[in-house]
Order: sequence, then C-alpha cells, then structure tokens
Amino acid sequence: MSCINTSFTSITPTSVPSPKLRGSRFAFSSKSRSPILCSLREPLLLNAVRGIDVERPPVWLMRQAGRYMKSYQIICEKYPSFRERSENVDLVVEISLQPWNVFKPDGVILFSDILTPLPGMNIPFDIVKGKGPVIFDPIHTAAQVDQVREFVPGDSVPYVGEALKILRKEVDNKAAVLGFVGAPFTLASYVVEGGSSKHFSKIKRLAFSEPEILHSLLKKFTTSMARYIQYQADSGAQAVQIFDSWATELSPADFEEFSLPYLKQIVDTVKETHPQLPLILYASGSGGLLERLALTGVDVVSLDWTVDMADGRKRLGPNIAVQGNVDPGVLFGSKEFITRRINDTVNKAGKGKHILNLGHGIRVGTPEENVAHFFEVAKGIRY
Repeated sequence: MSCINTSFTSITPTSVPSPKLRGSRFAFSSKSRSPILCSLREPLLLNAVRGIDVERPPVWLMRQAGRYMKSYQIICEKYPSFRERSENVDLVVEISLQPWNVFKPDGVILFSDILTPLPGMNIPFDIVKGKGPVIFDPIHTAAQVDQVREFVPGDSVPYVGEALKILRKEVDNKAAVLGFVGAPFTLASYVVEGGSSKHFSKIKRLAFSEPEILHSLLKKFTTSMARYIQYQADSGAQAVQIFDSWATELSPADFEEFSLPYLKQIVDTVKETHPQLPLILYASGSGGLLERLALTGVDVVSLDWTVDMADGRKRLGPNIAVQGNVDPGVLFGSKEFITRRINDTVNKAGKGKHILNLGHGIRVGTPEENVAHFFEVAKGIRY
C-alpha cells in the first residue's frame, strides 16, 4: 500500500513546535493537522526516515549485538574467533537476533564487520583479541594498489546475503533489517596503517606526499562498497549504514578531497538502482563536518554525542533525517539519569525524521539491564 498525505503538504521537523515533555511522553500544543497515512506493515524506522507521521521515534543501538550481552559472551567462549562468528551464517543470524529477541528494537542490524570484504579484495586480515584488526600486508605503493581486486559480494561473502535473507524472514517486517559497510577513507586508513591508529601518520603521509596512490585505492573501495550496499539491499537489507569512522581525522579541506567525493559517488550509484533505500552516514567526532556530511546525499546523518542534537538539527536543515545521539556512557548511570537523557535528546530532535540511538556503539561492560531500560523508555515515548 502506498503512503498518502491527506493534506497534500509535507511536514518537516522544523514546521512543528518542539514537543513538551510530560514525564517520559510527549504532548503537542499545536493545532491538529491532517495525518499522513501509511501501511502499518512498513517498519517504523523506514516511515520515520521518509518523513511520514509516526507516533514515536524508532530506536536501535549501534553494537546492540555484542559483548555486553551474556548470551553473546557464551557464544564467544565456544567460538573465540571473531571472524568465525561473523562469517558463519548460523552464528551471524543468531547473534544478530539476540537483541531482537530480548529488547525488540526497531532496527535489527547485521552482525558483521566493516573489514569483512577485505579478503575478497585480496587484502588478508584478521581480528586479534585484545589488539583489534591486523592487516597482514599494509598498502603503501601503487604496485600494491594494483593487486587490490574489486569486490564481488556474491562470490566472496555469500554468507552475508544468506544471513540477511534469514533475518528478513525472522523479523517479519516488525522492525527494519539494517546492513552496513565501511566508507572508502576509513577502509583505506585500516589497510594503509595496518590496523587501528592513534595518529594516522601513515595514511596522511600517503595522502599528502603521493595522493594519486591513495586516490587509486579510494576509487577501488568506492566501486566495491557501492556494489556491496546493492548486494545487501538485494538480499534483504531495508536500510544501510555507512561508517566513516576515521574521516573526522581529516581537516575540512582534506575531507572534501579524500572522503566527500567518494561518499557522494557511492550514494549516487546506489540511488540509481535502489532509489528508496535509506542510507545512513555515521562519522564519530563529526561536529566540524556536519554540513559537509549532508552534501553526500545520504538520507540520515548519525550524530555522535559531542554534538548538541538541537544544534545538529539546525545545521543539517529539515530535509535530512538525524540519528542519535545519547552518550553511550549514559548507560552506566542510574535508570532515572538514562530516562532524562533520552527525553532530552528526543525533545531536542523534535517530531519526525529522527532515529533514537547512541552517539557511538554500546561500550563493553554496559549493564544489560540498563540497555533494557533504555529500550523500555524509548518505546514508551509518544509525540
């Protein structure tokens, strides 16, 4: 069933007054408006992103499937290798569904890693416990870039497609199934640095001394990640988040050279084949780049907790949805404190085009009962 706006006018977050809090719920003092009608079978998250009237903001949490959950820890004891857990269809589905079975979030994200495509691009890696990602042969030369293959998801990661298909059946449109990919600059950072980095000196040396080599690598990641998003969508993902975790290590001018054009190319390519697929962009520490993130053409910008939600809304404008942005550290606080911070964030976001989330992934050691409280409060909100 198609969505129908009975008033034939669009409603944006800036066209309505800010909601007034009554405990953990909202009330509006504005005059009644003609509602936008839509099939109830469409997941809440998709309706919110598209600007359709919803009763509350949808909610999911980055890293909601992970180490804070006792059920996940049990799986880790049996399968200690992260790659095994993230490359086995049955385990991927089981882990992805753990938070769904307990909390019923409005988004169920695939359990995977942004580096999962690397072996299929002829870039061997592993994730070592206590150390993180390790690239066995970091890329620094044009000859090495020539050896990087463009990614063919169906051949290299068929388990991702199979897992997404199963998740769609299991969730049954009661929530949106989310896929995700790494952005070109962030992937390049890992493969040039050889893993995680504090100062990003190696990739900046490459960018500023031999930029043509970096651009060649970024082009390959761009083509490959656009194809990966399309593959995930064809396999059942109803929205896809792009993680550009390290782009904020760039100055605004360098972001415009080494990240922005490649993100825009991915969005343009995907929108040609999947125009209705919502694309979400997250970059940690992006306060200085918000307006530039919007230039990528994504549907949603995910804010980290260092940006005031009201300021972020104002800077991004009414035509783009926002996600976030409660500090993940808040989940170590009291339940009353968590409730206040949720309400503050939703109040500042205003009505519509907002996905409630954290400003980063859930931290290791977060009390599981506090995550449960977060979801309980969030799902009890009404505009």
